[in-house]
Amino acid sequence: MIDLRLLREDPDRVRASQRARGEDVALVDSLLSADERRRSSGVRFDELRAEQRSLGKLIPKASADEKAELLKKASQLAADVKVADAERDAADTETRELLLQLGNLVHPDVPVGGEEDFVTLETHGDIRDFGAEGFEPKDHLELGQLLGAIDVERGAKVSGSRFYFLTGIGALLELALVNAAIAQATAAGFTPMLTPALVRPQSMAGTGFLGQAAQDVYHLEKDDLYLVGTSEVALAAYHMDEIIDADRLPLRYAGFSPCFRREAGSHGKDTKGIFRVHQFDKVEMFTYVTPEESQAEHQRLLEWEKQWLTSLELPFRVIDVATGDLGSSAARKFDCEAWIPTQGKYRELTSTSDCTEYQSRRLSIRVREGKQVRPLATLNGTLCAVPRTIVAILENHQQADGSVRVPEVLQPYLGGREVLEPVAK
Repeated sequence: MIDLRLLREDPDRVRASQRARGEDVALVDSLLSADERRRSSGVRFDELRAEQRSLGKLIPKASADEKAELLKKASQLAADVKVADAERDAADTETRELLLQLGNLVHPDVPVGGEEDFVTLETHGDIRDFGAEGFEPKDHLELGQLLGAIDVERGAKVSGSRFYFLTGIGALLELALVNAAIAQATAAGFTPMLTPALVRPQSMAGTGFLGQAAQDVYHLEKDDLYLVGTSEVALAAYHMDEIIDADRLPLRYAGFSPCFRREAGSHGKDTKGIFRVHQFDKVEMFTYVTPEESQAEHQRLLEWEKQWLTSLELPFRVIDVATGDLGSSAARKFDCEAWIPTQGKYRELTSTSDCTEYQSRRLSIRVREGKQVRPLATLNGTLCAVPRTIVAILENHQQADGSVRVPEVLQPYLGGREVLEPVAK
C-alpha cells in the first residue's frame, strides 16, 4: 500500500498514477474521505476518553448532591465513548480496505498505455535465418516429442488442458536449468531458498495478488490456503511483521518452487505446447533494500536476468512495460522477451519489478536505521521460468535433423551432453 501521508499531501499524483494504470480514479477521493473520517473520529474518541478520565477523578471527591449528577454524566459519556470507538473502528476498516485496492504509484519514466505500448530498451543476440540454413524450424512441441521430452497428451489425460509431463531428457533439461540458475544466483550472493507452495491469505494479500490478480489464483477453501503463482509470495512474507537492521541489507534470496496459475482470460491463447500452463517450476530472485536503493537494485536484477539469457545463447530484447500492464504492486517493470522462431515474435521469459515500499507496508516489514524505523523496499525478478525457457532453447538451438544443441552453460548439468538427440521410435 502507499503512504497515507503522501496521499493527503499530493492526491493529484495518486490520481495521475491511477489514471495511467487505467484504474478507478474516484477511489482516491473515496479514500481521502474515509481517511478524514478516520482521523476525525479518532480525535473525537480521544477527547471523550480524556473527558471520561477527568470525570472519573472528580466523582470520588464530589458531594452527595454533585455525585448523582456526575454519575449521570459519566453514564452518558460511557455511551458516547462506545459510539465514538465504533465509528473510529469502522472508519479505520474502510480506510484500510480502500487503501488495499489502490495500486502502487507508477514511476514517472514508465511509458503510459496498455500491453502494446511498451518501450524497447535494448536487443541482444542474433535471430537465426532458418531459410538460409535450408530448413523450416519445428515448433517446441514437435521437437519435444522427437526428443521424448514433452508429453502433453498424457498431461491432458491425467490433469486436463494446459498440463504436461516432462519425460526423459525433458526432465533432465529442467533440472539442468534449475541447477544452473541457482548456481548463477548463488555466485551473485543470493541465498537459495526452497519455499512453500501454499500460503495463508495474509501472505497472498500482502504481496498484492488478491487484487487484480485474484482471478488467476487457486484457493483451497477447506483449508483457506492459496497456491502460489510465484515464490515471490513466500519470499515477501518471509520477513512479515519483522524489523530488519539496516546493516543486514541488502537481503537477496533465490527461491525455487512450483507455481500455479489459472490463466484466467487466456482462453484460446498459447493452447499448443507448454508455453502457457497451469503448473510450472520457477527460480525467482527476491531482494530487500532501503527505498533509496530500489532503482539501482532494479537495474542489478535486470543485469542478472540478461546474464542468464545470454548464457543460454538466446536472442532477446528488454522492454519497459507500460503502466496499464503493470501488476498492482509494481512501480516499474522490465521484461526480457526471447525470440520464438515459429511464432516469429518475442515472448516474455523473465521480468523484474520494483515494488518500492508497497509490499512492505502491507506486510509490516521495516528497516531500523539508528533510532529510525521505516518501511523498506522489495523487488523481484524471474531468473528461470522453466517451461518457457525450454520452449526458447528447443526452438532457437534446433538443428535440421531434429536434434537440439545444448548451450555450454547447461552441459555440465546434462552429463556433458552437447546435443540432445531424437529418440528412436
